[in-house]
Amino acid sequence: MPRRSPPTTRGRSAVLPDPNSLYGPLDPAPDAGYENAPPRMGFFTDTSVCIGCKACEVACKEWNGVPESGLDLLGMSYDNTGALTANSWRHVAFVEQPRPAGPHPSSADGLGEPVNGGPQRSVDAGAGPQFLGMPGAQPPGRGTGGEGRSDFRWLMMSDVCKHCTHAACLDVCPTGSLFRTEFGTVVVQEDICNGCGYCISACPYGVIDQRKGDGRAWKCTLCYDRLGAGMTPACAQACPTESIQYGPLDELRERAAARVSTLHERGVPEARLYGEDPNDGVGGDGAFFLLLDEPEVYGLPPDPVVTTRDLPAMWKRAGLAALVMAAATVAAFVGGSS
Repeated sequence: MPRRSPPTTRGRSAVLPDPNSLYGPLDPAPDAGYENAPPRMGFFTDTSVCIGCKACEVACKEWNGVPESGLDLLGMSYDNTGALTANSWRHVAFVEQPRPAGPHPSSADGLGEPVNGGPQRSVDAGAGPQFLGMPGAQPPGRGTGGEGRSDFRWLMMSDVCKHCTHAACLDVCPTGSLFRTEFGTVVVQEDICNGCGYCISACPYGVIDQRKGDGRAWKCTLCYDRLGAGMTPACAQACPTESIQYGPLDELRERAAARVSTLHERGVPEARLYGEDPNDGVGGDGAFFLLLDEPEVYGLPPDPVVTTRDLPAMWKRAGLAALVMAAATVAAFVGGSS
């Protein structure tokens, strides 16, 4: 990836906008010093149409030269990577859940219907994982009635770096290795990283990781080199169901809101967005998700907060405490000598 120097240290402007500046900028690229910055770009991942093919993982590794993560099954369904790591910038999670006893939604629900007497599958992208079952001639329990069913569903999600608006990793990086791009994304320049690991503990999502035998931090760059050439990131380009969608963040948020409304109308009330709210604890994410269950089910924090949020107030209190101690010491010395 060609190296790009950030216009300001750690992606933040020299003039702090307010006392709580470590919350981060509301419009990341202009605040980082880019003039006439292009629209902020990002990912919208619709988990309701993810089929767990892992094409995004493979495409990410091939384009970015990411080392293999190992081919051993972890005993967690078909998940062989387990989490986002320095060698897995995209991670497809497989979450198995038991399905409550009862009949499957029928075509009367407008969601799906059996195909040629075989497994019930979605005829619309709105169904997604709701209709996934074990392969076979028909869905488990079809012949025994609703009371005897033991079906399950897979919740699949391609996780990635969130490219936060309020990115704590930028605040703590001592070398400027992490910087904000003109597209509002966050990139690590590995040739500047000194392996201190501060960004790893600062990330509220646990995304950044150090590579063994290397020591430097690595994570998704949102294919910064491709963005500069007007190309789509490799993972979104490879996704066969358009579960991973790339584009201007404002447009993606509108598209995602419409998608949730559609799912609610089609009888999927649990559909919700995660990371799209600019008023959340990280100012909204540059990569956000449509989920079919609580965030914790997918291994996501329910209420992420930028970890450097309270640093200004902490330093202020520490300074006041130091002044009080210094004053007390002087008073004791003066009082003792009189």
